[in-house]
This record gives sequence, C-alpha cells and structure tokens, in this order.
Amino acid sequence: MRQGKVFYKDLVAGILTETDEGEYVFQYDHNYVKNNPEDFITFTMPVRVQLYKDNRLFPFFEGLIPEGWMLDIASENWKINKNDRMGLLLACCKNCIGAVSIEPITEEDGE
Repeated sequence: MRQGKVFYKDLVAGILTETDEGEYVFQYDHNYVKNNPEDFITFTMPVRVQLYKDNRLFPFFEGLIPEGWMLDIASENWKINKNDRMGLLLACCKNCIGAVSIEPITEEDGE
C-alpha cells in the first residue's frame, strides 16, 4: 500500500491511497470537509465525507504527472517505471504548478 498526503494550497485536503489490490482511494480530511466544504481539489471530486474509489488512478491526479521529456527525466532519475503512475505521482508532485501538491506518506510518518 502506498499513500500520499494531498494538499490544497497549504492545507491538508486528504489522503490518496493505492491499495495492495491496485485500487485507488481518495478521502478528504475530516477537518478539511468541516472547514473548507467549497474548496474542492477538482470539479470531479467535490468535498464530501464519503470515499472516492476507482480501479484506475483518478484522472485529476493522472494529470499532475509530468509528460514527454520531463517524464523521461523523472523516470530515469528516480528509476521509476513510466507505468507506475502512483510512484511517479509521489515522486514528482510535491511542488506542482497550481494549488494541489502531494507528499508521500512513509511508514515512519505513522499514518
């Protein structure tokens, strides 16, 4: 299982998880839902308490991953297969252009 903490601006918006079964789950943080109900990360994923689940990485997150020559550089430098979309997202999207960023959650984080 791999997870990333999703930030909207400087606020923790939620957690994105890739399960061991290959399913993707996104859940908005409860405090974020309570305090920022109108600040969705994308129109296709409005703020709500219920989980978002899919067998593929959500298109919004897929769109954050670099393409073209930047993908080639990222894949080579971090030794990540170009088909490992969650791995690329966690490696490349900490300092994205725009309001959303993602930081990997490690076992040491205890989350």
